[in-house]
Amino acid sequence: MTVALFTLGGTISMAGSRRLTGADLTAAMPGLSDLGHEVAIQDVEKIPSANLTAAKLLEVVNAASNAIAAGATGAVITQGTDTLEESAFLADLVWPHQEPLVFTGAMRNPTLAGPDGPANLLAALRVACSPAARDLGALVVFNEEIHAARWVRKTHSTSTATFKSPNTGPLGHVVEDRVRVLTRPQRLDSLQGGADLNSIRVALYTVTMDDDGLLLQGLADTHQGLVVAGYGVGHVPAALAPVLGELAARIPVVLTSRTGAGSVVRNTYHSPGAETDLLRRGLVDAGFLDPYKARILLRLLLATNSGIAAGFEKYV
Repeated sequence: MTVALFTLGGTISMAGSRRLTGADLTAAMPGLSDLGHEVAIQDVEKIPSANLTAAKLLEVVNAASNAIAAGATGAVITQGTDTLEESAFLADLVWPHQEPLVFTGAMRNPTLAGPDGPANLLAALRVACSPAARDLGALVVFNEEIHAARWVRKTHSTSTATFKSPNTGPLGHVVEDRVRVLTRPQRLDSLQGGADLNSIRVALYTVTMDDDGLLLQGLADTHQGLVVAGYGVGHVPAALAPVLGELAARIPVVLTSRTGAGSVVRNTYHSPGAETDLLRRGLVDAGFLDPYKARILLRLLLATNSGIAAGFEKYV
């Protein structure tokens, strides 16, 4: 039995000026011999996660899918943590298999005291091999916690416990050599089709105090969609509401909260710029999705010619 490992660079593979290969990473990992699976390694480009594109990520996900089709029990992707939450969610949206696809990385590189890469990678491989992790879609395994890709967020710039799921908590834990899944969210259907994300531009706009929307002028001429990160449960200044309404008449505009946890609401507040007003003007409710994941979902829905409102209704 094999588990597939794809390496994309990032802190986990940074050893000074040297970039570690998958073989280097697994050699530095005690306990690998107890895994019970051969690790089939494929080193992809060593790309800082800030430079990782959706197109490149989908190439790696496709390679992981091919590995599953060839008989692998699961797949692991290592990358930098800056965009890991976005990569995992994009992968989750298109992953069609019951076998797990696990993302992991590190916050401390191998030249520092207490590097977390080996422990994270071993835990990720264990999850990828575990029957308990089947039919959970894409996962993020970090700090011996198992998180659903749709809910996980990077919450701290330096902490090794940076990945959290504010709305749900982790799905489970890796304890010693055991994968213990404590809760199983409903698996959503994957989005299939030949998505050309390179042709789809979706803007993300964070609302701030005294915002007059000047930066949004002309956006519908250059972008196919917009995600708005509003105050609280989905509010904007009253002066901004008609600007967003005019945009929503031309392109999909999705309403999220900038808070980092909790949901946009629909019928609690009714003043100009409140959620009821914005939804009436044609904005789409993103529910519990944070702005970054909402942008990924909107981009993929546009690329696959899928229904926007129906696509977001699953997360409300």
